[in-house]
Amino acid sequence: MPPRKRPRPNETAMKMVGAQVASARIARGLTQRAFAEALHMDVETIASIEQGRRTLMPNVAEKMDRALALPGLLSVAANRLPEVDMVPAWAEEYMAREAEALALSWFDTLTVPGLLQTEAYARAVLGCRVPFVGEEKIELQTAHRMKRQEILRRAVPPTLSFVVWEAALRDRIGGDEVHREQLRHLRACADRPALSLQVLPLGLTAHAGLNGPFIVLETPEFQHLAYSETQRGSFLVRDPNEVSILSQKYAMLRSQALNFAETKDLLDRLLGET
Repeated sequence: MPPRKRPRPNETAMKMVGAQVASARIARGLTQRAFAEALHMDVETIASIEQGRRTLMPNVAEKMDRALALPGLLSVAANRLPEVDMVPAWAEEYMAREAEALALSWFDTLTVPGLLQTEAYARAVLGCRVPFVGEEKIELQTAHRMKRQEILRRAVPPTLSFVVWEAALRDRIGGDEVHREQLRHLRACADRPALSLQVLPLGLTAHAGLNGPFIVLETPEFQHLAYSETQRGSFLVRDPNEVSILSQKYAMLRSQALNFAETKDLLDRLLGET
């Protein structure tokens, strides 16, 4: 028999909450499409929540409670939903969007972007978190990060663009050997046809990335979204005006970063120094 697929840590809870959403919607005589329109959401998102494939976020639960005239029942469920061990609940929706994206534009400052990390580097980065979460959780999170990289191996991969601050390449997270392996991997990535990698060099007098890292992505429905993480949370940005601002920032960063050939030369020099 093939090995049984390991369930997500809170898969049962997500399905239970999704079933509650579906039951409440049906009791009000609403189709998924009518419910989605009342909430100003995509019908696909409603379907994913009801099927337990997407986390019911607290802000969405509040809107559903109002639309369904419920006394806060879904809000309670969303706020008490066990956090996913491998992915924080606040990042869950972005991960779902990333997995199906047509294109990603990613600016990072302090670490190599997750989609370009080696397993050893990812483990070292996750192990730096304070407070320490334990080896078991680090291994689960590392495995999940590696699984995300399956989008790079699609028959037709998404169009990927990365701008990485040079400081992230010079820090020796994990030690010398992990650092060398990560640089070698980045150098190989720089030659991939569907991927562009540029380094934002140290020593600039001004650049467009001073407010920190962010990602702009395009969904299969040709919708443009943005994502940004903070120390203890994240934001999935849907407002077209806000996404436009971040897209403009990214375009400026690409013009301020080293070009492709210069980036490869820098990686070669860094490898020569290790």
